[in-house]
Amino acid sequence: MSASLSAAPGFITPLVTACVLAFAVLLGWAGVLVRQWRAVPAQRSRAWRIAALVVAQPLCAALLYFTLWPPTLPGKAGTLIVATGGTSRQALGEVGDASAVVALPEAPALAGVVRTPDLATALRQHPGVREVRIVGAGLSPRDRDALRGGIAVAFDPAPLPRGLVELEAPQLVATGAGFQVGGRTNDLRGGYAELLDPGRRRVDRVALDAQGRFVVNGLARMPGAAVFTLRLRDGAQRVVEDVEVPVLVESLPAPRVLVLAGAPGPEVKYLRRWARDAGLSMHTQIAVGGGVQLGDAPLALNAATLGRFDLVIVDERVLSSLGEAQRGALNEAVRNGLGLLVRVTAGLSETDRRRLLALGFDVSDGRDTLVMRLATASEDDAIRARIGPGTRDAPRAHDAPVDALPELSRRDVRISANDGVDLARAADGAVLGRWRAHGRGRVGVWVVGDSYRLALAGRDDVYGQLWSGTLATLSRAQKMSMLPIDGDPRVGRRAALCGVAADAKVSGPGGHAVGIARDPATGTRACAAFWPTQAGWHLLQSGDHLQPFHVRTVTAAPGLLASETREAMLRLAAAAPVASAQKTDAVAPRHPGARWPWFLAWLFASGALWWFERSRSGRRA
Repeated sequence: MSASLSAAPGFITPLVTACVLAFAVLLGWAGVLVRQWRAVPAQRSRAWRIAALVVAQPLCAALLYFTLWPPTLPGKAGTLIVATGGTSRQALGEVGDASAVVALPEAPALAGVVRTPDLATALRQHPGVREVRIVGAGLSPRDRDALRGGIAVAFDPAPLPRGLVELEAPQLVATGAGFQVGGRTNDLRGGYAELLDPGRRRVDRVALDAQGRFVVNGLARMPGAAVFTLRLRDGAQRVVEDVEVPVLVESLPAPRVLVLAGAPGPEVKYLRRWARDAGLSMHTQIAVGGGVQLGDAPLALNAATLGRFDLVIVDERVLSSLGEAQRGALNEAVRNGLGLLVRVTAGLSETDRRRLLALGFDVSDGRDTLVMRLATASEDDAIRARIGPGTRDAPRAHDAPVDALPELSRRDVRISANDGVDLARAADGAVLGRWRAHGRGRVGVWVVGDSYRLALAGRDDVYGQLWSGTLATLSRAQKMSMLPIDGDPRVGRRAALCGVAADAKVSGPGGHAVGIARDPATGTRACAAFWPTQAGWHLLQSGDHLQPFHVRTVTAAPGLLASETREAMLRLAAAAPVASAQKTDAVAPRHPGARWPWFLAWLFASGALWWFERSRSGRRA
């Protein structure tokens, strides 16, 4: 009955209801009196019968009115304690006094605590509540909207479970590119993090730091949807958790690279060979003196030429030989999105340092060279997985010995930049390169002079990873065709798919397509809600755009879900009003009383009136 009234049109008010019932009573009185008047005197009812009928009709009308609009009762202000998943009896006891305690469906069995289907129902049952204290893991998205009505919110979180609680992984990776997976664990002191490829082979392994954080590296070999596995081990090498890491590998357009070298050398030779094998478009010009150049056909260094490339690699000789017009064109192109990498192969003059300073880098002269080694995985199995099976012409056995990394040389250069980011570091922590933003493009400084030794030592995997990461970081940014998906999709939980078309639909692992409707409240974000029912890869189709996305099972990665819920609850509590700021002497709002006593009274009175009207009591013979 209350649900029907809440859904009634706004014009149905207590006054309108009273007027309608009063009109009905007047019609009833008129009917009784007209029948009494038109009857012959010998057949008229006795006076006490007429009086009973006249009194009973407004009585029934009054009982019906109070059934529909029961009298309001004074509200009781106080705190509502809500138990959620992971709540213990001890945690409830530590919260303090409260006017009411309820448990949501996610909460465990708690003796003496009333269970409620959702938070909105609990708030309707306790209308005078001024503060809600959430105990346990936190509210699911189903219940968070119920707290956006000006109620103070306090959150007493439960401890995070053991295992993975934070995960940072790329959604889209270019084919052949390396990627990093980072995160944080809880209660795994002395543990390890391992990354397994889709074939369940370990590709990287690192020890957790003091805060439980880690970063592991992977390699995307083939285009398509792939699921890597992040395996966590404790200090005793026992497997604690396996978490799926979905990665979408896409064949992106290869960057177009222009290499300008002031002198020939093996570094440029092997870089050019690697670019050819990797399918990169690389144009090389090598000056040998006297106006003679080797490599590809000479190109004029102007705005039109630079607009055809995504990255320009120069050394300090070329940078010094550029004219003012060429240097201006290069600077403008970088500001418009072009990438620039300056290779330091010899000691820098004062002029070279000033030109690098104009690009935002404070670089020392670097007249000396130092020997260093690159960092690599400590496990041979992980290295073999990165190297792969080789090629058809030069296959590689799985148990083949792994060649050691050779010593490399770098310039003894100190690179300083206020907003600089490291390109790579040596095993001893020395900076091998650094980049910074310059307009819409990026500029980097590179101090490794003989990375080709990696290829000569049979470690093409490390050589390719070193240069592919550098080129991918500095090259002109390419438009990524990824529609944003809020949160981590999980079976049974709402996922927001944004930027979708009006006719968008989602296909599950079985191929069944379901249409999704955009929410007008999201405005230009054009988001639609989707509730997955199956785990695995799904396909989002929005117009001509097709985008796979992965859905986790209900029980997968419980630490990630608990951490995500905790962060959402902390933001919700921070945005809510403060309980102490509310007026403590304010009167709590009144709320409607129970309807069922009035309904039973009306039903009894109406039944008695119906029987009395049809009985012979009070009628003349």
